[in-house]
Amino acid sequence: MNSILVLLRKDFALLRKDRASISLTFLVPFVLIYLFGQIYHVNSKDPGPSGIPVAVVNQSDNPGAQKLVEALQAETSFKVLTQFVNPDKTTRPLTEEDLRPLMRADDFRFALVIPRDVVRSDSIGLHLKTYTNPRNEIESETFEGLLQKTIFSHVPQLLGQSLQARAKAFLGDERFEKFNSEIASTVAENYGGDASAIKARMESGDLLFRVDGSGTGTEGTTDVLASIVKIDNVQVAGLGVKSPMATALVGGWAMQFLLFALTASATALFRERDQGIFQRVLSAPVSRGDILWSKFLYGICLGLLQLVVLFFAGHILYGIEIGSQFGFLVLVCVFAAAACTSFGMLIAAISPTPEAARGLSTFAILFMCAIGGAWFPVSFMPEFIQRFSRLTLVYWAMEGFSQVLWSHDTLVELLPTLGYLTLMTSAVMGFSVWRFNKGRIFD
Repeated sequence: MNSILVLLRKDFALLRKDRASISLTFLVPFVLIYLFGQIYHVNSKDPGPSGIPVAVVNQSDNPGAQKLVEALQAETSFKVLTQFVNPDKTTRPLTEEDLRPLMRADDFRFALVIPRDVVRSDSIGLHLKTYTNPRNEIESETFEGLLQKTIFSHVPQLLGQSLQARAKAFLGDERFEKFNSEIASTVAENYGGDASAIKARMESGDLLFRVDGSGTGTEGTTDVLASIVKIDNVQVAGLGVKSPMATALVGGWAMQFLLFALTASATALFRERDQGIFQRVLSAPVSRGDILWSKFLYGICLGLLQLVVLFFAGHILYGIEIGSQFGFLVLVCVFAAAACTSFGMLIAAISPTPEAARGLSTFAILFMCAIGGAWFPVSFMPEFIQRFSRLTLVYWAMEGFSQVLWSHDTLVELLPTLGYLTLMTSAVMGFSVWRFNKGRIFD
């Protein structure tokens, strides 16, 4: 029994010395649990997504239309955009013509247009129009559900106006006036209140009831409302995509696998050092820089091959279309592989041991995938986390995949995304080379 206790103390002693194991055992799960809690808004007063950018163009002078805009602005899940920013930083109200270019630039993916005929006299119901770029199906369904909830919960006045306009067109002015007066008098006699005030509320669109049967009021909704609200949808991009969910997801999966593979490849530098390979190679006319850049090019080739295989698997299994955009897809894969390889080189450059490299890389990869959009839509995260998403290579790699496979962008439209990936790769690789030359890995 004593020998077992001695060996047990030995294991704990080794664990204390192995910081990488400690981080994998305690720190990484703690951080990820916190991150997931933030994403799912655990114990938050406002559960659900926050800050989904939604452009709103109000073409109507109906007071109910402005009430709808205010209700959308009060919805914490939305970040309502109503102004167009000119190059000189001045602003003007958004117009419907602004929507397509801004959505193609991914300034926002959803827009609501309230047309002049939001309340029609020739039919019962509301007329609204949405523009969508549904890159992520979960995000798109969330937007549609929240929009309907806002309309049905906050703007029954518009529905009442629609019913009033239709009744007036059907009955004529005189009979319509008499009808409203009789209804108002009946309500006042049976439920109390002033008949003239009730009549004025009816004419303004107040439906005079709640769905729970509690009497008068404007709050609440029923399933019936969904059948009398007409929403015309215009999809700006992705119309020809056969498997939209797989197109959005496979890129995130591929980036996670690629990061783990290339980081493991870069940390193999420690093994080559321990085996004395560097000393033998450096005895030839080869510099340290030659070794590092050969590793970098090897990582790009390996990463490109892995990404192409994974996307081809997505094509076979889920029907992702890669044929027509194969050239651009390979181009994005090259830049993504370069960024991932530079990240692996950075981990190897700043880690003192292979164990530390494994622990640090696991934490960093899971963190980048979580906030970069590989697991969840970025718009579902708190705004303070969204600010860091654009600093991750996962975010820009997935942006490039979406531009190619979803919106079928041209090379010119791809250039900004490729530029961000190049900037990250250059900065990280430059620091890594400097760190390697200053370190002891070649000694």
